[in-house]
Amino acid sequence: MCVGCIRAHVDITEGIPKQSTVYFCRFCQRYLQPPSTWIQCSLESRELLALCLKRLKGLTKVHLVDAGFIWTEPHSKRIKVKLTVQKEVLNSTILQQQFTVEYVIHHQMCNECQRREAKDYWKAVCQVRQKTSHKKTFFYLEQLLIKHQAHSNAVKITDETNGLDFFFASKDDSRKLVDFLQSVVPCRYKTSQHLMSHDCHSNIFNYKYTFSVEIVPICKDDVVCLPLKVAHSLGNIGQLLICTHVTNAIHLIDPTSLQTASVQPDIFWKQPFHTICTQKQLVEYTVLEIEFIEPKNVKYSTEKFNLVDVWLVKSKDLGINDTQFHCRTHLGNIITPGDTILGFDINGSNVNNDDFYKLPPRKVPDVILVKKCYGDKHKRRRKRNWKLKSLKKEMNANADLETNDMDYDNFLDELEEDTTYRQNINIYRDPKFKGNMDYVPDSGEQLPSIGLEEMLEDLSINDDVEDSD
Repeated sequence: MCVGCIRAHVDITEGIPKQSTVYFCRFCQRYLQPPSTWIQCSLESRELLALCLKRLKGLTKVHLVDAGFIWTEPHSKRIKVKLTVQKEVLNSTILQQQFTVEYVIHHQMCNECQRREAKDYWKAVCQVRQKTSHKKTFFYLEQLLIKHQAHSNAVKITDETNGLDFFFASKDDSRKLVDFLQSVVPCRYKTSQHLMSHDCHSNIFNYKYTFSVEIVPICKDDVVCLPLKVAHSLGNIGQLLICTHVTNAIHLIDPTSLQTASVQPDIFWKQPFHTICTQKQLVEYTVLEIEFIEPKNVKYSTEKFNLVDVWLVKSKDLGINDTQFHCRTHLGNIITPGDTILGFDINGSNVNNDDFYKLPPRKVPDVILVKKCYGDKHKRRRKRNWKLKSLKKEMNANADLETNDMDYDNFLDELEEDTTYRQNINIYRDPKFKGNMDYVPDSGEQLPSIGLEEMLEDLSINDDVEDSD
């Protein structure tokens, strides 16, 4: 037979259905790939074309040459695919034929969306807690989660009084979050499980799992008193130390000698120590005189800190009495006479710590200086041209919103003042900032700020040019 007669009498597409069905979940916008996998596909994408071809039975009997989509209305619930196939027929003759397959989209809710709508969608919860009077640690942790997308599989996040709760649809996702927390903050965790239901015939048990994560109660700029045994194990460092920053370990410095130490989480939990002063207990001092210590008399040295002797007075007593204080501090690189510094007034405080009372009087200074104050915070906040992203979380009904806002403003101030503190988080330019010229700094005053080169994503040089014009 000639080619025309062969084409008229032989149909190589016989056995290949011309109509099929695909299942689509409207809630999570995913398609079902049998038997039980749901995948994300956009219209006319390569992933959706592969899914459609796998739904066709009998396609293995022919050679697929080409496949492509035929445009349809998005609301028509129809997907049309044009196929070109080849097959060997009579007398080694290869016949090529084109045909169209129509897929009807049927709506079906996936298992995860069913559990979500039934309010029984979580299988594991990660409860992160820290026993402190503020939430600045969680604001910093929130930025790390956003940067590394460690929370992407969480179905719900709730803001609790002392921390955050992360709910997951699987136990493995919750364990991944715990592993991430252990890599960025010093913490420990415990696990528990609660039996929800079981089938005695098939021996299937349904559990809900809880991961309880506790972060060490030591934060940046806290003053701590180490037990004598721990201080000796860290190179005979002094017992009164300042926490400079917290990563996956606690980093401490002795303000009288510049000796530094890092306390690992396992060491802390075996021999825990507590803060004797938090940032809310610091007192403002005014620097009167500074005397630099010769390098030959300093045993330890760092690039960030410099050891100096300081004479100072309480800011509230300035001009009222002549009571001066003398101490040695590590802030020699950033302070000058006339600056305002926050410090811990040991003589005027009631310290409830057994290790502190065991210290000899000669090792207890009058004041421990912690950090420097930069200008008026309220005016600085009004001229802030950057912002941070935040997690979508449900607020607790008993949450103190005013205290949370105050802690968040203090957290932003610390990011602005410390370059090392903000190097691991993403900062974005605020497009809503219109500029504030009310605050004019004093001559010679160097205010901390975040440069344009540190801001991401919302950066638009053209907008800046237009505004300047």
